[in-house]
Amino acid sequence: MLKARIFVELKPSVLDPQGKAVTNSLNTLGYNQVADTRISKYIEILFSEGSEDEVNRQVEEICNKLLANPNTEHYHYTIEQAEYS
Repeated sequence: MLKARIFVELKPSVLDPQGKAVTNSLNTLGYNQVADTRISKYIEILFSEGSEDEVNRQVEEICNKLLANPNTEHYHYTIEQAEYS
């Protein structure tokens, strides 16, 4: 089995109101050294079969079709062997 670890982030030029709210809350709590916060998405997908090349292709399609808005977000990911527990 292969696991994709996907990170979807707002592009630097896009305002992040949720991140701004977190920064303001942290400053209110006394964490005045916090200058900025950006909120991102982390997604794990477990693939039951397929080669690493096939999984890479599928992850690209999934990100482009569903997980990331190309106008406001960018993404990166890793593919690794899933550990069994």
